[in-house]
Amino acid sequence: MVAPVLLITYGVASLENPHLQKLNTSWQNKVKDMKMKGNGLDDYTQFAPMAFVYGLNLAGVKGNHDIGDVAAVNVISFLLSTAIVRPIKQLTNVERPDGSNHHSFPSGHTSTAFVSAQLMFREYQGKDVVLSLLGYPFAVYTALYRTVNNKHWLGDVVAGAGIGILSTELAYYMLPHVKKLFNKKSKSNFAAYPIYQNKAYGLGMTMKL
Repeated sequence: MVAPVLLITYGVASLENPHLQKLNTSWQNKVKDMKMKGNGLDDYTQFAPMAFVYGLNLAGVKGNHDIGDVAAVNVISFLLSTAIVRPIKQLTNVERPDGSNHHSFPSGHTSTAFVSAQLMFREYQGKDVVLSLLGYPFAVYTALYRTVNNKHWLGDVVAGAGIGILSTELAYYMLPHVKKLFNKKSKSNFAAYPIYQNKAYGLGMTMKL
């Protein structure tokens, strides 16, 4: 829990600390000086590690949990992340670097990306070092290109990374308790999964009685 707490603390401090605010501005200037060409891939790379986990499971490369538990953790972590990010965006009212709106802090894309990367890490931790770390390059790419695309400040993506990691860790902690709750309340086959379509987030659910 130390890493996500430190990342979130840095992000929150960047809202008021003049030195960190200056770093936000200097980072955006450096990105502009590097003349990196923006793109829309960050809309998709945020989900890449999550997709790898499901794809590997379907291919027979099992992680530390069965696919049902993976889906449950995925949904819980996604909901936790969204429940944290959305209200904070409204409360902080930070203007984006491009001036498009005042929902800059924290970065939702980055949060989702690190939810995905941490999920992959936890599933293949102790089984395959390469696979356990494979999600992080995609998460870092997503965070970097949120700044390259001039949508977020450095503090936004740092906080988003912390929220994503924390949400996944909390989801794994909650998993056995959630399973017990559903086992007590219903014997039906229940599945829930995150949905991203037309730049909108959602939750899909199916139940077989």
